[in-house]
Amino acid sequence: MNTDSGGQREAVVPDDLRAALAASPAAEAAWANLTAIGRRDFIAWIGEAKQEETRRRRIERCCENLLKGKRRPCCFAVVPMDLYKALGEVPPAKAQWSRLSADEKRDFSDYVEASPEKTARKERVAEAIGLLAAGKRAR
Repeated sequence: MNTDSGGQREAVVPDDLRAALAASPAAEAAWANLTAIGRRDFIAWIGEAKQEETRRRRIERCCENLLKGKRRPCCFAVVPMDLYKALGEVPPAKAQWSRLSADEKRDFSDYVEASPEKTARKERVAEAIGLLAAGKRAR
């Protein structure tokens, strides 16, 4: 990730999304007008696709949504459900979560989402909750 002029971390645009945006100058212009967080949300949503066909459809839909003036992917939860539920069970962690910046929340969410398997994901949720409950801001 790089940092944009506003201090927000900029996600790396995958080649297939970059090509789709380049094919539609209007969508590419709309992309350029998104915040770094908005771009990061679209990239994460596309990256969550498990099948190549789903990924292709999401890239297509991303461009369509940009042309419609939408600034975020629909149906995309910024906080993974298992992390969200765990936060609700540990009040100190939930309180710390509310004090985090959007980038810090996404860092925790991305860490959980990047888990290669269910067991590792559960461990990452537990680790994130432990860090938050201890008042930590980042992993």
